[in-house]
Amino acid sequence: MYTCQGGCIQSASLQTYKQIMSNRFKINILFLIAVVAVLASCKKSYLDTLATDRIPEEEALTTTDGCWKLLNGVHRILYSSHLGRQDMVGQGTNMMDMDILGDDITISSTSDWFLYPYIWLNAHRNPQSAMVYFNYFFYYEIINNTNLLIDNVNAAKGSEEDKKAILGQAYAYRGWAYFQMIQLFGQRYDVNDNNTGAGLRIVLHSQSEVKPRSNVKMVYNQINSDLDSSILLLNGYKRSNKSHLDKSVAQGFKARVALTQQDWNTAATMAAAARSSYTLMDSTTYMSGFNDYKNTEWMWGSHQQENQTTYFASFFAYMSCNFPALNIIISPRAIQDSLYRQIPRTDVRWQLWDSTGTNALYPVPLDAAGNEIGTRIKFMQRKFKVQDPQLSIGDVPLMRASEMYLIEAEAYSHLGNNAAAARALYELGKKRDAAYLLSTKTGTALLNEILFQRRIELWGEGFRFYDLKRLNLPLDRSRHKFLPSYQKSVSAGGISWQFVIPQSEIDATKGVIIQNPL
Repeated sequence: MYTCQGGCIQSASLQTYKQIMSNRFKINILFLIAVVAVLASCKKSYLDTLATDRIPEEEALTTTDGCWKLLNGVHRILYSSHLGRQDMVGQGTNMMDMDILGDDITISSTSDWFLYPYIWLNAHRNPQSAMVYFNYFFYYEIINNTNLLIDNVNAAKGSEEDKKAILGQAYAYRGWAYFQMIQLFGQRYDVNDNNTGAGLRIVLHSQSEVKPRSNVKMVYNQINSDLDSSILLLNGYKRSNKSHLDKSVAQGFKARVALTQQDWNTAATMAAAARSSYTLMDSTTYMSGFNDYKNTEWMWGSHQQENQTTYFASFFAYMSCNFPALNIIISPRAIQDSLYRQIPRTDVRWQLWDSTGTNALYPVPLDAAGNEIGTRIKFMQRKFKVQDPQLSIGDVPLMRASEMYLIEAEAYSHLGNNAAAARALYELGKKRDAAYLLSTKTGTALLNEILFQRRIELWGEGFRFYDLKRLNLPLDRSRHKFLPSYQKSVSAGGISWQFVIPQSEIDATKGVIIQNPL
C-alpha cells in the first residue's frame, strides 16, 4: 500500500477496507474482537488480523469476560495503526490533525507528513483524502464496537456490576465518538440557531439499515443521552487504570459538549464535578514529557506497554522532540512565536519551547552513536518526549484536569460571573506560575485571558481547530514564517470549517448519505 503524501489513498488495500467498512453495520463479530491482539508492530496492518487472533462469538458477547475483551479492544483502537499508514494512529492522529489545522503549531518542511492539512490543501475538503476517510471511519469503528456491547451485554452471563461498568463505558465511548465527529462533519452548533443542518448518520444498533444523516441538533441530543446514561451507570465504578473510562471522564465529556453547545451552566457544573478527585501536577512533573498516564492530573489516557511498540506508527513519532523518526528530524513541532511571547518567564510553560533554536537543553533525535541528527528551529518544543528515545512508546493524554478548570472558567465568564471565572482560572494559573495573581479583569478581557491560558495549556493536545470553530473565530497565520503564501487566514464560519463526507461513503450508500457543500 502507498499513499500520496497527506492526500488520496491508493491501492487495492483500500478496496478491501471499503468493502469491510461499507458493510460496517453488519460487521463480523470475530473481526471486532481481533483488535484486542492487533498490531504487534507497525508492519502489521490491522486488516491483516482478519484471519487470526479470533475469539468465538459465543464467548465474545454471551459472557461479561468476552465483553470486557471487546471493550479492551476499543481502548486499543485509540492508539492502533489504521489503513496501513504510519500517520493514522487512532485518536493521536485526530489530535494532530486538529492542531495542524489551527494556528498555534508550525511546521518547517515541505516533506512533513502533515503538510497538506497544514496548508488546508487536499485534506479536510477533499472527499478522496485520507484525512477525511480516517476521521470518519475511525469513529464509526468505535461506535460499531460499542453498539455490539450495548445490544448484548445485559443478556451476557456475568455479574450485574460488570454489566453496568461495561455498558457505562460503551455509552461514554459512543457519545464521545459522535461528539468528535459532529464537530468535524456538521455545521457549528449555535445556541441561537435551530441547528437543522445535516449532521451524522445515527447508528444505535449493531444491525442497522442505511439511514440518512440526522440533523445537528438530533446528533447532539443523542450524544447527551448517551453521556447521561454513562454517568448514571458508572456511578461508583472503580476502574483498574486510566485507559478505561469512569464517571469523571464521562462528566468531562459532558462538560466539553456543553461548552460547545454554549450551555454554560452545565459546562461549569460538569467540569467542576469531573476534576474534583484530581490534583494538578507540579512544575517538575510538567517538564517530564507528557507521556505517563499515572500523572495525578491525567483523567484519561491511552496506555502503551513496552511490548506493544508500534514504532513509527505513533503519536510520539510525530509530536515528541526526541524520537528519531524522519518527520521529527526534519520538521520538529514549534509554537507560533507571538503566542509564545505572551507567556511570562515565571510560568513553567515558558520552558516548553526554545525561542532561540540553539539551546542544547532541548533534546533532538540522536543517531546510534549519540550524535544529533535532528533539526533545531526557533520555538521548537519539548513538551512531548518519548520515555525511551529508542522506542516511540508514550501514553497519550486524552483528558486532563487542567482542561476542566479552563472549561469552568470559560463557562462562568460567558455567564458574566467574573469572580467565579477568575477563581477557577487562578487555581490553574497559580500552579503553573508562582507569580500569577487572581485576575481582576472582567468581560471580554477576562474571557481572552482564559482563552490564552487554554491555548498554551492544551497546546498539542488536539483542541485548536475545534476551539476556533465553536468560538466562530478566524484562522490567523499572519505570523507563520513557513510557506506564508498558503492560508494566511480563513474567515470564521463558512463551508471551509466543515469536513466533507468520504466519497466512498456516498458511493457505498448509493447516495442515501448526502455530501456536504463542496
